[in-house]
Amino acid sequence: MPLPFETFAATLRYDDLPEALLWTLRRSFTDTMGTAAVASTTEMADIARRGALALFGAGSAGAARILLHGGSVSPVGAAMAGAFTVDAIDAHDTTSPCKGHAGSAVFPALLAVSDTLDRSVTGAEFAVWLAIAYEVSYRAGLAQHATCPDYHTSGSWTSTGVATAIARALGLSETQIRHAAGIGEFHGPRSQMMRCIDHPSMLRDGVGWGAPSGLTAAYLAREGFTGAPALTCEEATEFWEDLGTGWRTVEDTSYKPYPCCRWAHPSIDAAAELMVAHGLTHTDIVGVDIRTFHNATRLAGHRPKTLDEFSYSIAFPVACMIVRGQIGVDELSPDTLNDPDILRVSTATNLIDDDHYTKISVGKRWAEVTLRTTDGREFTSEPRSPRGDTDQPLSDAEISDKFHRFSDPVLGRAKADEIEDLSSRFDTLDAVQFSRLLDLCLSAT
Repeated sequence: MPLPFETFAATLRYDDLPEALLWTLRRSFTDTMGTAAVASTTEMADIARRGALALFGAGSAGAARILLHGGSVSPVGAAMAGAFTVDAIDAHDTTSPCKGHAGSAVFPALLAVSDTLDRSVTGAEFAVWLAIAYEVSYRAGLAQHATCPDYHTSGSWTSTGVATAIARALGLSETQIRHAAGIGEFHGPRSQMMRCIDHPSMLRDGVGWGAPSGLTAAYLAREGFTGAPALTCEEATEFWEDLGTGWRTVEDTSYKPYPCCRWAHPSIDAAAELMVAHGLTHTDIVGVDIRTFHNATRLAGHRPKTLDEFSYSIAFPVACMIVRGQIGVDELSPDTLNDPDILRVSTATNLIDDDHYTKISVGKRWAEVTLRTTDGREFTSEPRSPRGDTDQPLSDAEISDKFHRFSDPVLGRAKADEIEDLSSRFDTLDAVQFSRLLDLCLSAT
């Protein structure tokens, strides 16, 4: 019989966590903070912080500091502002089988609660909460995708994982954990992902409300509010059969080398490889064909006007790679959106909706790219899926390089080095050391 998820959440111990899981959680901590650093400079993050400060004053639950800002609000306000901040740059960890993201909701919520508890937290405790949050989120997400006709944002299933993990952090009983998950699932934002693909805006992936919804659910359950069952946890048993023995967090977590939608990544990688393999420069390119799965073609974005449109585009990021050979912090500046060379290549890019790639893009995302040159040649890539998936993982060095590219210009090298050092071994930190990591993550940049 599968282990009930509430028993899993109530009884999980640090010694139960396999090394592969801890390695994944450490990488996600570092990677999320790197993304948060550059994202904290965006207009979207600034608006979210102002909203939290205006609406979510600290109450009896205590004051929590806003991620990389330091302003004091309620834990719900800190979770909201922090999740919107991380989500402002589409470079955080991802899960292709769930077609979404967990870390962008999980970390802001758990950091906020850790900051409000009336006792010290150790790294080992935080690792247990993270493991619960990721594992429940991923499995709830799989269940939701299998049972709901619409494609909902990550906020809709991370709210369940966050609720469950926060309930554990608050020391709730198994019965209360069940209710917390049910409240979080019911009130989680069932927002339509393809709406934000078709009409990019600051709504993003729904985690800005998924994180605070889950956190609120746990606090309500503590006070006696009922909500069980969470249907994705209790009525889709096929996704929970190996809970506690198998780890979807290890199997399904991937990392992004580029700050844009994962669906564009195989095309970016393919274009980069073709440019290098054939010694091409962007002046050689007269046209680009991207053959990929249906939803990816809806990214479009030949002439993005905002960072939101850039994040949910495919033609423009591919053109960035062709012209500049990278998609990094510099490419997130407004000037990039008006670069004539990138716009020339982007507007000469055709997106081809391929039935075969649509059929096989389940759990992985596929594309191929053809470059056409001024002298009439054509170069076509092999079909490929994104780097950073578990079959093509980014190395620890690549995760570190990405972290510093994003964080050093914002935090300074000294603070970035200390965050990297502590986050990459966070589960081994005692209460004093983990408090230092909290201070680094929650203080102003």
